[in-house]
Amino acid sequence: MMGSTALLQRVGLTPLVEAKIMRTIIKSSQPCPPAASQRARCLEAPVSTVTQTEVVTELYRAHHGWLNGWLRRRLGNASDAADLAQDAFLRVIRARNADLVVEPRHYLATIAKGLVVDLFRRRSLESQYLELLAQQPEQEWPSPETRALVVEALMEIDRMLDGLGPRVKQAFLLAQCDGLTYPEIAARLEISLRTVNNYMARAMEHCCLYQLQQAGE
Repeated sequence: MMGSTALLQRVGLTPLVEAKIMRTIIKSSQPCPPAASQRARCLEAPVSTVTQTEVVTELYRAHHGWLNGWLRRRLGNASDAADLAQDAFLRVIRARNADLVVEPRHYLATIAKGLVVDLFRRRSLESQYLELLAQQPEQEWPSPETRALVVEALMEIDRMLDGLGPRVKQAFLLAQCDGLTYPEIAARLEISLRTVNNYMARAMEHCCLYQLQQAGE
């Protein structure tokens, strides 16, 4: 997977615009829900691949309508609900653990909640990005394909920084986006230089672990 910074550079944005785009990242995003596979209550023994396919099919027949309605009530939009319901079952297929699920609706709702969070985050970032573009001369606007790449990069950055505390994230963004030195960050946030060093070490460790996890998937 291409790194988020490399992806932003690839689309040809100026450093100033790139920095402004990076600052549109949600400053204090809520932690992502735990992976559905971690929260599902499971049986002990797996079954064959053939049975796995049959279980997914039965799961879809029995619970797709319920999940679609559950999402529609929360989103107020039938089209979004249908899309996320399909995405939820695609995740079930990729997880290859449908035969282990004891409480299907609890399991599906957990997946769906994560998808809803992602949807709102994407739309928030996309809206802020478009507002930023509107401040630029129209002849400098990137193509729709490039805009889609930028939004994907923003989503990746947001996911990478998710889980950091607001102050740690703020210090990291001040260093990476605004180019502030550690003493300048300490003055801006009214904290000690030692605290800034600790924040940056935590942020870098967090980002490295995220990249390793992504590389392993």
